[in-house]
Amino acid sequence: MLRANGRAYPSTVKVHVERSIVSVASVACVTGVIFGLKSVAPVLSLGVLYLFAVLPVAVFYGLAYALAVSILSMVAFNFFFLPPLHTLALTDSENWVALAVYLVTAAVVSELAASSRRRARAAVEAETLRRSDAVKTAVLHAVSHDLRSPLTAIRAAGEGLQSASLELNESDRADLLETIGLETARLDRLVANLLDLSRLEAGAARPQPELWAIDEVVGRALDALGADAGRVRAALPREAPLVRIDAAQIERVLVNVIENALRLSSPADPVAVGVTSDDGEVIVRVTDRGPGLAREDLDRIFEPFEHGPGSRRGTGLGLAIARGFAQANGCRLWAEPGSGSGASFVLVLPLASTPARVKA
Repeated sequence: MLRANGRAYPSTVKVHVERSIVSVASVACVTGVIFGLKSVAPVLSLGVLYLFAVLPVAVFYGLAYALAVSILSMVAFNFFFLPPLHTLALTDSENWVALAVYLVTAAVVSELAASSRRRARAAVEAETLRRSDAVKTAVLHAVSHDLRSPLTAIRAAGEGLQSASLELNESDRADLLETIGLETARLDRLVANLLDLSRLEAGAARPQPELWAIDEVVGRALDALGADAGRVRAALPREAPLVRIDAAQIERVLVNVIENALRLSSPADPVAVGVTSDDGEVIVRVTDRGPGLAREDLDRIFEPFEHGPGSRRGTGLGLAIARGFAQANGCRLWAEPGSGSGASFVLVLPLASTPARVKA
């Protein structure tokens, strides 16, 4: 990075200084090792040890630094170990040949190591790009499908209300308006999920914890579900335990988990929501009567764009977002297979220990 006047930023200069110090230190370390071994081995054969200074520098810092280390190593080897000592002059042609071979070897090794580093970086970049493209494709596929369905329903209901050829009574109009309301809410949740996912991936979903009674949070989640809340059977304790959380984020957790349970259960089967407290924790358990979960699916379904067995509707974002918000609030969320059919999703929140004003 450069300033407008062409001078390097301090951070860039610091990097170059640190790398230069490490490069010189590596040569000094190998020189010390050769001093320790020269009494037990021929000095010319010990010159190859400088490759242990060249190779790491080439791998981590690149070819330019490695070549500099190669030249510095050759100078140090000549100055300290080749006669006449403590000069850069050489009187023996054998020493000239040894130095030339060493320098060429060091340069080749440097280039090979730097080339390997470049290939590894290119492979990582290619894999990252491939994964990014796969995620974009999955997002586009999921969003295009889930946008199309509610938009089609809203357009059909709107055209029905505007049509002069249809004779609609008040009940028909109410049904069409309800359809528009439900599908609009569905679109709103889809957009909210996409925004939530982007915030979680960017690390911008910072919670703002406050003290809440857990029954109030469950109630907010049921209100957000609208008409679907009629299929939920909630069992709440007489004295609601208190939790310190970002209520909006935990509400999203519960909404997404309950929506997933409703989607997997038949319209005739209720979804149970139970709240208990034990050992300093508040436990919210959502139980459905769907097809259940295999052991190998218990973690997979919390990955983005993944679906549970028997379900291919939805974007596959709800549970991933739910776990992300749960973890951001210091909570835990996991799935358990049911004893027969169905599955349970367990949200564990730390019990608040400090009395304070309770949000409602």
